[in-house]
Amino acid sequence: MPTYICTAQDGSLTTDQKARIAAEITRVHNEVTGAPRFFVQVLFNDLKAGNQFIGGVPPDSGQVWIHGDIRTGRSEQDKARLLLDILRGFSRILGVPEVDVWVYLNEVPAKNMAEFGRILPEPGGEEAWMAALPQAEQNRLRKVG
Repeated sequence: MPTYICTAQDGSLTTDQKARIAAEITRVHNEVTGAPRFFVQVLFNDLKAGNQFIGGVPPDSGQVWIHGDIRTGRSEQDKARLLLDILRGFSRILGVPEVDVWVYLNEVPAKNMAEFGRILPEPGGEEAWMAALPQAEQNRLRKVG
């Protein structure tokens, strides 16, 4: 956790752009929230032609959507910064206008999520949570981020 799902028109994102976007989202989330980098997951969905409508009609430009599920407990200021920094990063990396980047954040209570075999901690409880993991899992996660 968090999980960011990025949806764009099929073939509109290169592998390099996806990697840069994943790195940017990971950086932004870590800097804004302090959550470990290994918590950040970024997934990509390719939207086939004819499967996108805005106001009942196909769009005239190539929108991209980012849906982020984050743990409840972040300040309004931090959520606004997440939204805008991710939006601006996408726009910069893809070279598209900011109006074509739509970002949504959904908050999920930590007690409603399990990863790495454990229920997730509340924001700020990551160190104690990590210390409770088996040493081999701690070492693996430290290598990730």
